[in-house]
Amino acid sequence: MKKKEIGAGVALRPDKRGFLYYLRRDWQLYLLVALPLAFAIVFYYLPFLGLSIAFLDYNTITGFAGAKFIGLDAFKEIFTQKDFYKVLRNTLVLNLLDLVCSFPAPIILAIMLNEVKNRYFKKVSQTILYLPHFLSWVIIAGIFYQLLQPNTGIINVMLTKTGGAEIPFLTEKYHWVASYVVIGVWQSMGWGTIIYLAAITGINGDLYEAATIDGAGRWRKIWNVTLPCIRGTIVVMLIMSLGRIVGISFERPYTLSNTMVTDFSDVISTYVYRVGLSNQRYNIATAVGLFQSVVGLIFVIGSDRIAKAIGEEGIL
Repeated sequence: MKKKEIGAGVALRPDKRGFLYYLRRDWQLYLLVALPLAFAIVFYYLPFLGLSIAFLDYNTITGFAGAKFIGLDAFKEIFTQKDFYKVLRNTLVLNLLDLVCSFPAPIILAIMLNEVKNRYFKKVSQTILYLPHFLSWVIIAGIFYQLLQPNTGIINVMLTKTGGAEIPFLTEKYHWVASYVVIGVWQSMGWGTIIYLAAITGINGDLYEAATIDGAGRWRKIWNVTLPCIRGTIVVMLIMSLGRIVGISFERPYTLSNTMVTDFSDVISTYVYRVGLSNQRYNIATAVGLFQSVVGLIFVIGSDRIAKAIGEEGIL
């Protein structure tokens, strides 16, 4: 800003220098920003153009140029199919069960690890608990098929040899749902613990000392100090989880599924793969993906508003 004296006072004149001046002066900084900005544009924003496929009779031979505009016909076709409502039901049920079981698991685990005083045991435990997150779902499915298969699975073999009956973990619909949820908790809880442990380590130690002086025991400290201090983190993670309530990964249900449980294991992601991609109905696949995104956005905005209404910060 340039100064110009007017009488006894000093007035500030707006800086007339343009963008090119700052580009020449700070070109190194702009170059550093240009690479991640280009990455975001190419991989996050340009793909939005592909959403137009949901409104076109698109195929890979004619491309966009030869695609005929069909409006909302793809959405009408989706919402008139019984299979779509079945996969939507399965997706919501599995995600809700995941939310009920998998969401509190890392919170409980983080609190338990925080209470461990032996540093060596704590570090070893954390490392072991994080490992499942880095395993492919193909590997995880292979492990649990070896454990839970009827006749040859290790657990069922042990049950039969001890006089018990086989349990159809992966071949009966309701047992499959329970196995699906438990496997998901095992795979994800260690990684989710990192966030809550970071939040717990940021709690002021004076609060625990004050609680000790007041005669609070370990459980009372957890209830009155730890949980209230990480409540903001819990709310943010809950909002993000609700945003994924209609979205579901492809690998987990696909690798754990089999022909005997398709009534419960067929979800939106497998439906998109089967109907949209395998049959080359790309407009159907895109329309379903757009539907998931819109519903997820509605859940995020709604849960964020609720969080702000009860006094939390939210994420928007």
